[in-house]
Amino acid sequence: MSELEQNLIFNKWLAQHKALLFKVVRSYARTSMDQDDLFQEIIIQVWHSIPSFRQESSNTTWIYRIALNTAIKWVNKERKHTHTNQPLEHLQPILFESVSQIDERLTWLYEEIYKLDEIDKSLSLLLLDGFSYKEMATILGISESNVGVKINRIKKQLITKSKQQDYHGI
Repeated sequence: MSELEQNLIFNKWLAQHKALLFKVVRSYARTSMDQDDLFQEIIIQVWHSIPSFRQESSNTTWIYRIALNTAIKWVNKERKHTHTNQPLEHLQPILFESVSQIDERLTWLYEEIYKLDEIDKSLSLLLLDGFSYKEMATILGISESNVGVKINRIKKQLITKSKQQDYHGI
């Protein structure tokens, strides 16, 4: 593959999937500086992966998998380099580009998703983006039945917590 072909594919994919990448970035990185760093890391990984893309899955599935794997590795790397004892949930959330668009329940939901472990967080994001159980299983490397079990547990957990917040379910 020539560099020109790779560049064309990269620009097309980036234009098509920028919102998806930002959603992953916002779910794994809290500060704008960290979000910029993670976004850059993800697009570098997408660029390097283009020649190895075999079209066995959709490019959306491929990119999502790269983004999630890169984000998880980035979080683990950042934890090793962070010397603060302050829990992340106490940092101000940066979920949307415009503060005026924030819906309290949606903010709460993303805060709760942020607190989940990496697999559950990834499943939640994939579910919100409308991926099928089969696609989720492929992206995360787990069985479809495991996807279903985990999603049901996550839903029950979030519904219980939302009732405690007087949101009467999500």
